Amino acid sequence: MDQRRLGNSGIEVSRIALGCGNFGGVGSDPAFFGRGESEEEALAIMDAAHGLGVTLFDTADAYGGGRSERALGRWMAERGERPVVATKVFNSVDGDPGDRGLARERILRQIEGSLERLGLESVDLYLIHDWDPDTPIEETLAAFDELVRAGKVGAVGASNVDAAQLRRALAASEERGLLRFEWVQNSYSLLERGDELEVLPLCAEHGLGYTPFSPLAGGWLTGKYRRGEPYPAGSRMTLRPDPYAAFEDERTFDRLEALEAAARERETDMPTLALAWVLSHPLVTAAVVGPRRPEHLEPARAALELELSEAEREDLGSLFAP
Repeated sequence: MDQRRLGNSGIEVSRIALGCGNFGGVGSDPAFFGRGESEEEALAIMDAAHGLGVTLFDTADAYGGGRSERALGRWMAERGERPVVATKVFNSVDGDPGDRGLARERILRQIEGSLERLGLESVDLYLIHDWDPDTPIEETLAAFDELVRAGKVGAVGASNVDAAQLRRALAASEERGLLRFEWVQNSYSLLERGDELEVLPLCAEHGLGYTPFSPLAGGWLTGKYRRGEPYPAGSRMTLRPDPYAAFEDERTFDRLEALEAAARERETDMPTLALAWVLSHPLVTAAVVGPRRPEHLEPARAALELELSEAEREDLGSLFAP
């Protein structure tokens, strides 16, 4: 699989990253800790991703209440493999609403828990999982700077940030002489294109990497959600629909049917074409996919082989014009 350098970090990552958010839970939501994929199912998914050539495994301390990091740690120990590991900090690992955020003391505490669960002495990539309005960004960046200097973290990035927050963080790094965020990890897909307005131009201006998550919009771009039909049992729209409620309208189904027709014309399927569209953006370093089963990696493999011209990318994008 092709590799790309992540911002100015000097770290090379595969074009597809394995998102481990469903290992032992559904993201960082305490209501789902202990659910999602079992550890054995997670190991099988990681085996399949490794076999595909994926070198970037993306997790977070709070995914599944720490279960995701532990599953990844077990996989590395048992398989003797060492992928590029990315983990994140912000949410509570035990579900305590009072234990969250990006204060210095908390970051220094949380990295130790992540390293223990992963069975590592250092992680390659460390991200803020959200913006903390209660902690000055300078304090957060200084704590990250400490971790890099101590050899516990390779490079740092930011997830779930808007343009104003990213601009503020980059300015703080320059003014204080602190390390900067080297990449952004936000939601981006044919159905979620807000980053095109300011975030992606900022990444281009400052030479940042971009590793979008949810390139299939929580399953909406796979074809599983059909007009007038009930949502499949166990799907995100039956488990945690709130993040995707905005898609529930007739216009979305019009767009999905247009995507299905476009995929049929190219003799492929909807998820492959939707992933190929994300990967075709020149600023996308890697797309983070979160398969529920090993066979769900097939669209990612096929998307890597489906090269879209600039005109084809624009045509597809026009079907989903904001």
